[in-house]
Amino acid sequence: MKRTAYRLADMAARFGGRVLGDAGTAVNQVATLDSAQAGHISFLTSSKYRPQLAATRAGAVIVGEADADATRLPRIVCDNPYAYFARVSAFLNPAPQVIPGIHPSAVIGENAQIDPTAHVGPHVVVGAGARIGARCVIMEGCSIGAGVAIGEEARLYPRVVVYHGCVLGNRLIAHSGAVIGADGFGIAPDEGRWLKIPQIGRVVIGDDVEIGANTTIDRGALDDTVIEDGVKLDNQIQVAHNVRIGAHTAIAGCVGIAGSATIGRHCRIGGSAGILGHLQIADHVEISSFTLVGKSIREAGSYSGIFPFSSNEAWRKNAVHLRHLDDLAKRIKQLEREIAALKPACQGE
Repeated sequence: MKRTAYRLADMAARFGGRVLGDAGTAVNQVATLDSAQAGHISFLTSSKYRPQLAATRAGAVIVGEADADATRLPRIVCDNPYAYFARVSAFLNPAPQVIPGIHPSAVIGENAQIDPTAHVGPHVVVGAGARIGARCVIMEGCSIGAGVAIGEEARLYPRVVVYHGCVLGNRLIAHSGAVIGADGFGIAPDEGRWLKIPQIGRVVIGDDVEIGANTTIDRGALDDTVIEDGVKLDNQIQVAHNVRIGAHTAIAGCVGIAGSATIGRHCRIGGSAGILGHLQIADHVEISSFTLVGKSIREAGSYSGIFPFSSNEAWRKNAVHLRHLDDLAKRIKQLEREIAALKPACQGE
């Protein structure tokens, strides 16, 4: 398939920045510095990659002001090369166009409202009273529960499941296997057995949210589970009932968030981190991968709780010492008390 090419001048007119070199240079795809060829545009985000810049075969590059003179290739100079690259990539690689309408195999519940510009694919089930907004794309095999409300331009990939009553905002992207609104893990002990607690809240999702493949977001037990505007969730994340995730927070894969935790805005959480229930995480917090957060974080900043790996033999020895840390701390306190008691006698000599 022949791709449309755009001049650097066209890119700058659309996205800003300034062009150095031949503004008529045309590009039709993005690529890394190592793999780029003529007709590709790449980017440089750090001066440590200047050797790749010197060797690249890209037709053009995107650079920051500090690297404006690091190459003679045609280039767009801007404040944030990575964000600029993201915009160019989205422009050159738009989502596939779909034809509005409802596939004959879809099952549509009573009083469901589907905008005529929306696309509903094969074997989709839309529950009674659900609402699907303009230009939405609901791909094959999705299940939309009764009373669900989906805003405009949402895109649900195959086999996404949205339980009853949930609210999804504009421009949502949900990847295959995502489950939104399943019951939270609400159980009560009763004489040696567990009683299920009905989960009567919803999941409420803001605008411009992306949910990765096989990520699960539980509905609230009483109040709602809330995902605010601009949140980005990677694959295989568990968001438990009554969690609240603040606007523009990004969470990497395999993170587990226990019930009723509140995560602030503009946070970044690394892969496989764990956040215990009922904790409060402040705005602008960064949590390293594999960190277990066991208490609330009240101040912005970066936090890590990773025990460095080592050889198995060394790890076993260190693990033995770790098991005795409490006893060691008590012995140190006792020694401090004994030293303090000796000081008056020593001073009197």
